[in-house]
Amino acid sequence: MNDTIMGGMSDASCSSTPDGLLVKGCLVEENGGFVSCRSRILFKPIDLSMYEGIQIEIDAEGQTLKFAVNCNDSFLHASSLFFDRIRWVAEVKTKKSGTTRINIPFHNFQPTFRSEPLSYNPKFRTDAINQLQLLYSKFGMPGKQNNTFMPGPFRILLRSLNVYN
Repeated sequence: MNDTIMGGMSDASCSSTPDGLLVKGCLVEENGGFVSCRSRILFKPIDLSMYEGIQIEIDAEGQTLKFAVNCNDSFLHASSLFFDRIRWVAEVKTKKSGTTRINIPFHNFQPTFRSEPLSYNPKFRTDAINQLQLLYSKFGMPGKQNNTFMPGPFRILLRSLNVYN
């Protein structure tokens, strides 16, 4: 998903390679300034409640990215096919070169709606995760700018995605 849904002109693609998930393209700041790659919505949610968090290994040339999770809840699960919904987002800072291994504890994820923080604190359902998303955006954590954002060509390689205790 690119910022073209907001009138932006960023262009990116996601593809599976022998080394992992490759996200590459060209990021344009005006009218959006983001690209992302997300999984399909899982109608049988994943229960990760027995784990402490998500671990990723990623090559992203020093960029600060966001990792987002959606959770199934009765009404929003059905409506997610048609409407935006709450995403639980955590910031991911990468090294300038090589692979960065990052543990993202579930308690670091913050509820957002369209990059904005929520005024209330809904329950984070780690027992009902039904979508994962990796974002590169001019927007940092809710309501803030991403200081490492650089418009232009980019390449991100997600080498692995795991859970940890």
